Amino acid sequence: MTLKFMEQMPLDPRLISCPHCLKSERIGIHSRSERRYICHECGRTFSENKATVFYGLHYPIWVIVMVLTLLAHGCPIPAIVAALFIDERTVSEWLKRAGVHGSQVQKEVVCNGCVELGQVQGDELCVNIQGDKVWVATALSVLSRLFLWAEVSTTRDSSLIERVMVKVRDAASNTRDRVLIAVDGFAAYPGVILKTFHTRLRTGRRGRPKHIPWPNLHIVQVVKSCSGRKLKEISRVVAHGCEQTVQEIISQTQGGMGKINTAFIERLNGTFRSRMPSLVRRTRNLARTTGRVAHEVFWAGAVYNFCSVHESLKKTPAMAARLTDHVWSVEQLLRFRLPPR
Repeated sequence: MTLKFMEQMPLDPRLISCPHCLKSERIGIHSRSERRYICHECGRTFSENKATVFYGLHYPIWVIVMVLTLLAHGCPIPAIVAALFIDERTVSEWLKRAGVHGSQVQKEVVCNGCVELGQVQGDELCVNIQGDKVWVATALSVLSRLFLWAEVSTTRDSSLIERVMVKVRDAASNTRDRVLIAVDGFAAYPGVILKTFHTRLRTGRRGRPKHIPWPNLHIVQVVKSCSGRKLKEISRVVAHGCEQTVQEIISQTQGGMGKINTAFIERLNGTFRSRMPSLVRRTRNLARTTGRVAHEVFWAGAVYNFCSVHESLKKTPAMAARLTDHVWSVEQLLRFRLPPR
């Protein structure tokens, strides 16, 4: 087998940090045949797969990477089972690991106070699962097309929106930057956003500090009125902030043109529907649980952010947001080491 993705990557201590003491300065190769490193700080040895998705799995790395790459681009699990003769439960377990890893990478790299938000758009998807329906709320930074966060719930309520907005707030690099949040007509949005994006005014008196909304926060809503299944009217409302500043932020983040809209998050949701078999309308590959939907969303979202070059940006969303300086391979994403919790 001479295909590049089937060859083992050479051991490189420069890319490794110790999973025990978290130091990366003095890492050496302990055994090339067993593919183990040694940390000269704490003296312990560890497998190259320690603290990664691959740890404890008994399949070749290239097989796992290939299967997870297919899953991140819309290949149904039954097709992988039929083509590669891998048990369905094994593939589902790999997807679960990748989904958990993807959500942790999002927390560590994206929702870590390093993103210039500019304009944020939020939306919800209604997804059929076996015997029920769930809602997937998502958020995206328009300037970099960066997928920020998603939450899955059986109900579309303020709690679902609040969990997403908390992560969007965590991603913001500066609370004084101008931020525009564009959402649909769901009535819970303005109150939840104002509740979440605030600073505490401490006066030294007893009691809870007063919550002051961010000074440069602006909220707009795109309200669609329908008659039956036909779209009747679209109204664009500035729910909070200054209309002139709203137009300036839209012009800055959308390339000098456009008006109040949620087109960018709807496009991201379309990407998710094309890359997640359980989100395809009238599909026969329904997810069984909300957990399965969450794993698919975060794995597809992580690959979208770090491994997929956006056609209009000519780079990945993570590169556009200055979170990395190169396109990650799927294996590099899976090998990303997270700090111990």
